Amino acid sequence: MQTTAHQPLNPQVIGQTESALGALLGPVLAETRTSFEQWVVLALTADGTPVNHAQLVARIVDARKLPAGDVAAAIAELAAAGALTAEAGTVALTAAGQDRHRRIRARIQEVTSGLFDFPAEDLATVGRVLVTVTARANAFLASHGVR
Repeated sequence: MQTTAHQPLNPQVIGQTESALGALLGPVLAETRTSFEQWVVLALTADGTPVNHAQLVARIVDARKLPAGDVAAAIAELAAAGALTAEAGTVALTAAGQDRHRRIRARIQEVTSGLFDFPAEDLATVGRVLVTVTARANAFLASHGVR
């Protein structure tokens, strides 16, 4: 793997970055016995606002390309563990869920503290590029009937 700052942005670089960050995230989630799917649900409900179950599943399926059944199972598991309420088609984080989210988020921050130490304008540029690449990929998928 090339490690110079002169490597062009391409799918291989993005994939290697995603793999490296996933390798950092995995042990953090394992410490709290939280699956990746559960983590995504916690992150998307962390603001405490109740959300429609079907809309939450659809949002995660669309954004993370995860199977709907896996997302629904993660919601059910978190509800069974008392981290979420899932009543009348609405999902909301409980106090225990908020605490779990805060603990995981703090640990992620601790593990990744030096990774994003770049000038703000560089981070903003990378963010814009990645958001644009994601939007284009999603548009391509949608135009070809792929979710």
